[in-house]
Amino acid sequence: MYIEQSVIESNQKINSTTFLIKVKAPAIASVSKPGQFCNIKVSENSFPLLRRPFSICDVTDESLYFLFDIHGEGTKILSLKKVGEELDLLGPLGNGFNYEEEFEYGVIVAGGLGIAPFPFLLRKLSNSKNVNVFIGAGSKEKIINYGVNNYSIATDNGSQGFHGTVVELLQSEIAKYPNGKTKIFGCGPNAMLSKLKELCVHKKYQCEISVECAMACGFGICQGCPVETENGQSYLLVCKDGPVFNVQDINL
Repeated sequence: MYIEQSVIESNQKINSTTFLIKVKAPAIASVSKPGQFCNIKVSENSFPLLRRPFSICDVTDESLYFLFDIHGEGTKILSLKKVGEELDLLGPLGNGFNYEEEFEYGVIVAGGLGIAPFPFLLRKLSNSKNVNVFIGAGSKEKIINYGVNNYSIATDNGSQGFHGTVVELLQSEIAKYPNGKTKIFGCGPNAMLSKLKELCVHKKYQCEISVECAMACGFGICQGCPVETENGQSYLLVCKDGPVFNVQDINL
């Protein structure tokens, strides 16, 4: 884990509310793994007080990419950052995806901004696995497909691709992926992840999910990001024990 002053190399608007920011951060980039995140101090003054957590979207050479939506003052400030400005990063944090396990087929399931950690994962899988991506969004205007290929789309309103949720789309095609030879990776809203868990447990597929959660410290000190274990008798911390979990280990 490093605290690193990074330099903004680009800040690109992807759609009406989504941005992709690229920063030069060689120390963090050199040790980052798909599924990890950074806590970013978005302002040089005391407002906002807390850092904001962002999935590491991709890594190229000495640069990190972060994909984000404008949800509040912190992300609004970040969206207005200019090339050449500095950002204070803490990372990489958390545990990433176990992508080096034995499986032949990789299936990525992303709901909305849940696509964020997957360009980096796809870069690691591209030369050794057969990978398909399933992207879900409310409408075609909200589809985010940055950094992915070989993908299918589901929209809640049917404006593009499959009419329904991304998990329903996967369910309609899951027979294409041999059980025991396939690993599923998911990220998105908890309601989507809950449905994905239900499907994978029922069909007995390996599945890891990246859980979205508000975090303060990012490394387990504040205890502010608990998630209930499957047996309901204890809690894990998203920042320290996750954000990536085996789908069978937690309740959503």
